[in-house]
Amino acid sequence: MPYVSYIIPTELKITHMSRKLIVMIPCLNEAKTLPLVINSIPKTIAGIDTIEVLVVNDGSQDKSVEVAKKLNAHVLSHKINKGLGQTFRDGIEAALNLGADIIVNIDGDNQFNSADIAKLVKPIVDNEADFVTATRYKEFLDYNLAGRGIKNFGNKLFTSIINRITRSNFTDVSCGFRAYSREVAQKLQLFGHFTYTHETFLDIAHKKFVIVEIPVKVAPKRQNGKSHISGNLVKYGYSAVKIIVRGFRDHEPLRFFGYLGFLIMLFGVLFGALLILWYSISGSFTPYKTLGFVSGFLLAFGFLIVVLGLIADMLGRIRDIEEEILYRVKTNEK
Repeated sequence: MPYVSYIIPTELKITHMSRKLIVMIPCLNEAKTLPLVINSIPKTIAGIDTIEVLVVNDGSQDKSVEVAKKLNAHVLSHKINKGLGQTFRDGIEAALNLGADIIVNIDGDNQFNSADIAKLVKPIVDNEADFVTATRYKEFLDYNLAGRGIKNFGNKLFTSIINRITRSNFTDVSCGFRAYSREVAQKLQLFGHFTYTHETFLDIAHKKFVIVEIPVKVAPKRQNGKSHISGNLVKYGYSAVKIIVRGFRDHEPLRFFGYLGFLIMLFGVLFGALLILWYSISGSFTPYKTLGFVSGFLLAFGFLIVVLGLIADMLGRIRDIEEEILYRVKTNEK
């Protein structure tokens, strides 16, 4: 049986005799397209010994579950719709329990080409990446941009924001077509219910995993089924912003509270400077004496927020340690 050897700094050699790939498909009323997605999943991929499919049904009202079972897929079902974020988290846990070494998440609407799974898996198999994400904005632009005006604008906006937070240069942080190593999947800590894509990026980047983007083509429109966000773009935008803000706060608390605190202090300095300027001109603080109180309040309040950032940064380090302990418990490391 073929094997891959990894050389680690301690010169202890570990051989991985086999790899299992779980292709995870979040599903909401996609009985018509599931066969197209599942049947086009590659039967063999270099470096992969076993390929299995896991369909995570998020309260579908059609025959998605029956179709998935007929196609020999593992099925995990929610009795009611719980949202894409919860569906993704439950799917990751189920895939790990199935023994996945690599997990690929792909939509069930057949907008992505299942044959591209091999392209996403390769950097992880070659030990060149921990997390591989498809990008719709690096190549094939004429094809991928068709008919997606407002969505493309929103995706590029969120990409710009996350690039600033993570000091990175990614082109697409909203695409759900991704591959995760087992270690990444085990270390993920997510909380959003409506979506997961941006929170995942922030969490993985914070943990310093190697991230690689792979350009893919994507069909401009769904063929069947109901999108988790279609018709809810305002809700999606609000939820995405909320998740990004929380992620920035949790992963970069010193920058988050530091920026906010110094901004407030800047206004305090500005009001104070205006009052001093008025005094130098008129020789009196009247009638702008209130500016002095406002300036003092803003300076004190801004300083307290900066101190809060320092405390939050300390708590963030404790959280990182706790997550590492949790990971070691999951993997039975000592």
